Amino acid sequence: MLKRIHHVAVICSDYAASKRFYTEVLGLPVLAENHRAARESWKLDLGLPDGGQIELFSFPAPPLRPSRPEACGARHLCFAVDDVEAAKAALEAKGQAVEPVRVDEYTGRKFTFLPDPDGLPIELYEG
Repeated sequence: MLKRIHHVAVICSDYAASKRFYTEVLGLPVLAENHRAARESWKLDLGLPDGGQIELFSFPAPPLRPSRPEACGARHLCFAVDDVEAAKAALEAKGQAVEPVRVDEYTGRKFTFLPDPDGLPIELYEG
């Protein structure tokens, strides 16, 4: 029945900062960008290499996330990468803070985390 994740929607507090992070820092291509005047909202569709998408939304005064990362609901957004160390170095070269690389105790694979502009945890997972 289910085949794959089609998209993940992210609401941001600073649209320009989040757009820059997802397009320039993470390198995701813009598929579409629309201003929805009736909602005072922007919607940015970003493409992922597997055909999935991230939908980036802005809304007036969205509530803050209750805690990080153990709030109810989605915990973090995870991207698969071929080489976590190389991805970490590339992000740091762009001025992005990235946590130290760790090893998953169950799979033995490397991973790390970085925050998006609103503190949403982004995981990079090798494999």
